[in-house]
Amino acid sequence: MASSSQAPPEAAQNPVAGVLWMLVTGACFVAVTAMVKTVGSDVPPAQSAFLRYALGLVFVIPMIRPMLRAKLSRRALRLFTLRGAAHTLGVIMWFYAMTQIPIAEVTAMNYLSPVYVTILAAIFLGERLAARRIIAVGVALLGALVILRPGFREVSPGHLAMLVTALSFALGYLVAKIMTDETSPTVVVGMLSITVTIGLAPFAWWVWVPVTWEQAAWLFGVAVFATAGHFTMSMAFQAAPLTVTQPVTFLQLVWATLLGALVFGEPADIWVMLGGALIIGAVSYITLREAMLKRRHRTPAVTETKL
Repeated sequence: MASSSQAPPEAAQNPVAGVLWMLVTGACFVAVTAMVKTVGSDVPPAQSAFLRYALGLVFVIPMIRPMLRAKLSRRALRLFTLRGAAHTLGVIMWFYAMTQIPIAEVTAMNYLSPVYVTILAAIFLGERLAARRIIAVGVALLGALVILRPGFREVSPGHLAMLVTALSFALGYLVAKIMTDETSPTVVVGMLSITVTIGLAPFAWWVWVPVTWEQAAWLFGVAVFATAGHFTMSMAFQAAPLTVTQPVTFLQLVWATLLGALVFGEPADIWVMLGGALIIGAVSYITLREAMLKRRHRTPAVTETKL
């Protein structure tokens, strides 16, 4: 039997720190949307996306050595290329949507990605969809319909772009899920940055317009806050379980709504908040259910020795 002095991993976790880190994460990602919204349509979406990733390559420098040491196989390179292509499309569509629809709607619809991941994992990875997860997926899709309200208002190209964005990111996440079992997270992140930068380059060249130093500064800020957001999210997951951190993500939608209303003059829409709540609730259930199943699988039975 394990010594009584050995505390389980959960005992060392700090829920308060996890919530605080997740609050900072939400602030970082809202800052990203604000900066992209500030640049607006003065810079074409493909060019804005390219500059965001190109300027962000400075953060990839420490990852170069691990990537060279990884000695990736042809299969791995093909999968990374597929992820890069999917993410390239998703990023272009996201930047485009930011110029077409309110920040709150972009934020709410972006939460559909984990739902698509669940569906794609069942189709391509053979993961089983229990009845409760199917119901959760249905609730999330209902949330999307509440936001879009087809037949009651015009569904703009920005809304369609966000549907493509969420699906593209979901495909990218699915590939990442496969590759994290074969290589380090550093390599996965570094390869994404490089492949997306390369993928965006021809689209940016096609629509290139002169960029001011101010616009370049805003887009570099996007790269900084996006990188910081992913880092603080990792810190949140390390500090507290998903049961604590996942519900906090709803505040990101609240902040995005306030930002749109107070800074950009976008009226708050109760239907967007309601639809977003349905999506986030469903995503939270799927995430927490998956975490519980993994924990059940990993936790030894009472009669087994816990190390």
